[in-house]
Formats: sequence, structure tokens, C-alpha cells
Amino acid sequence: MDTFTYLDYNATTPVDKRVLETMLPFFSENFGNASSKTHAYGLLANDAVNTARKQVAELINCTEQELIFTSGATEAINLAIKGVWENYQFKGKHIITCKTEHKAVLDTLQLLEQKGAEVSYLSVNKDGLIDIDELKNTIRPDTILTCIMYANNETGVIQPIHEIAEIVHNNNGIFMSDTTQVIGKINVDVEEDRIDLLCMSAHKMYGPKGVGALYVRRKNPRVSLFPQINGGGHERGLRSGTLNVTGIVGLGKACEIAKAEMWDNSILISRLRTKLEQQLTDDSDYFINGSTKNRLYTTSNICFKDFKAEQLISKIPSIAVAMGSACTSATAEPSHVLKAMGLTDDEAYSSIRFSIGKYTTEQEIDEVILKFKTLI
Repeated sequence: MDTFTYLDYNATTPVDKRVLETMLPFFSENFGNASSKTHAYGLLANDAVNTARKQVAELINCTEQELIFTSGATEAINLAIKGVWENYQFKGKHIITCKTEHKAVLDTLQLLEQKGAEVSYLSVNKDGLIDIDELKNTIRPDTILTCIMYANNETGVIQPIHEIAEIVHNNNGIFMSDTTQVIGKINVDVEEDRIDLLCMSAHKMYGPKGVGALYVRRKNPRVSLFPQINGGGHERGLRSGTLNVTGIVGLGKACEIAKAEMWDNSILISRLRTKLEQQLTDDSDYFINGSTKNRLYTTSNICFKDFKAEQLISKIPSIAVAMGSACTSATAEPSHVLKAMGLTDDEAYSSIRFSIGKYTTEQEIDEVILKFKTLI
């Protein structure tokens, strides 16, 4: 019987055992409501949330007061975009984003277009990078928000975040970045990168599903959001609802581990990805989608020309890989990311995303190479 190999870490990650161990007491023993400040159970839960808030803040170099806990990156994105839209219409209704953003951003903006927002969608080149000059020519005095993801979930391509932020701030705008794929993998510093709104999710970095966070800058500039969930005034009135203490504790621990082990993980995973790519693209007809210079070390999106990715994947059921984003895998359409980069429909349908994680072994990579070589 074949052993199962998981190479879809961009979709989700297994919970680190140390994260799970930290979470377990808060399911039963320490089950208090963090808002119940009149007894020991609530105070213990509140202390745990405060510890986790500090752990997350230390990972991205922000203050603890600038973090809002959410159910994940999608909710954080919705709160950020809709919160700015509803609070800054006195300044303007223009928003800038990129064609290769995650659907959580694109679908939210399409909804706002129905409510009167004017959205500009920046194009990307064949490497998946935006054109800085296009951004400069697109931004306007009435541009209230620019949303550009740090690294793409399908290709791993990293955008020039610092340059983008500088242009946005020079035009008195707010800069939001979906950092879901990079948090815990490379150093993300909201002060160095000048990010005003940052979205993240625990399950992409060996934490639990169902919890994430939104960073909201408090000064230079101070960002003000209109709440999307009301009732109780939790999270400084921006996200009401009983706090998911267990999940938040897991997110905090995952951030602490990532900060300590990021460098070592990058060395291991980079070596494995290089080996995989060299072996699978030795045929000149196969190529890597996106920039090979400005890219996450975890991600490899390869086009196997003349082969349908779906057919290749079906023939190797013991290997978990993807054709694109997990959030759009149910659709029959070609990847909007790859299409925006200039690939044809056939090339997009022939592309497979391999995403490697810290638990991937060299033996697994060798097995994947061997099995794919028998088919291509």
C-alpha cells in the first residue's frame, strides 16, 4: 500500500504538537470566558489571551493593542476592507487591488462595487509582479485603500511591499496586505514594511483552524475601522463575540514557535523545493510559474505542458498537491492567478502547486519525483 505524502501546506498545515499541548487545558480545565473578570476562571482565560496577544505582536513587531482576534484571515480581510470603506467615504470611494489577490479580497471588493466603490485592478507581469509605475499612475487623491497581498498563495510570488507602502503613504492612503501565506515563514515587520492593516490565519502556520488576527495601525497613520460584528464590545468594539480562547492560545503558541524556528525551517524547506524543481523541470517543456527570485521558499507552481493537471493528480492519489487555491478548488475555471500572469487556459489547466512544509522529508520528495517521472 502506498504511503501518503502531503505537499499542500499552502492550503493548511497540521497542528504542531507543542501548539496542541498548549491548547488542551483550555478545552476543559481552564474553560473560562475571557470576559468574565469577576472570578478565577475568567481571569485565567483572560491572562492566556493576553499572553497570546503578546506572542502574535512580537512576531510582526506591533503593539498588543493593535491586534484584533478573528475567526481567520477571511474575516480579518472583510473587517479591514469593509471597515475602511464605511469609515472613509468622506475622503473618497476609490480602492486599488491586484488581479491575483485571494478571492477573499476580490469577492469582498466586488460586493463594495455594488455599493458604489470604484475599484482599480492592477495587472501583473509574467513573473506575477505588479508594475510599480502602474500603481503610481492609478493612485488618486480619493484613493482610500490599497490592498496588495504579501505573497501569492498559488505561486508564492512576493510583491515589493515596502515600495508599495511608500507610494500609498505618500498619497495619504491606507495600505492593507493579506499576509496569510508569509506569516511564520519569512520575517514580516509592520514597521519596516509600513503595513497599516495586516491579515493572518493560524492554520497556515501549524496552528488551529478557525482563528486569525487583524493588525490595525494606531499611529502614523492611525487607522479607524467601522465594526462588522456588533454585540458586547469585545476586541475594543471592533469584533464582538465571546473570544475563542483555545484557538487564540494556539495562534499565540504557533507564532512563538515560528519566530524561534523560522530560519532553520527555511533552510530545510528551500533545499527540498530546489531538489523537487530541478528533477521535475529537467524537460524544457515544463516550467515554473512566477518569479523564481521573488518567491516563498515553500511554494512551487509547475506547468507540465501537454498534460492535464487533474489527470496527473488522479493517477497519484497518494500524493496531496493542488491545482490552485484551496478556496477555489471546487470551480472548473482555470486559475485566475495564472491567467492574469499570461498563461493560456491549457497552460493553467496543466499547472500543479506543490507546497512544502516543515514536516516534509527528503524521502517523501524522492518518492514524489519518482512517481511523477513515471507519468510525465
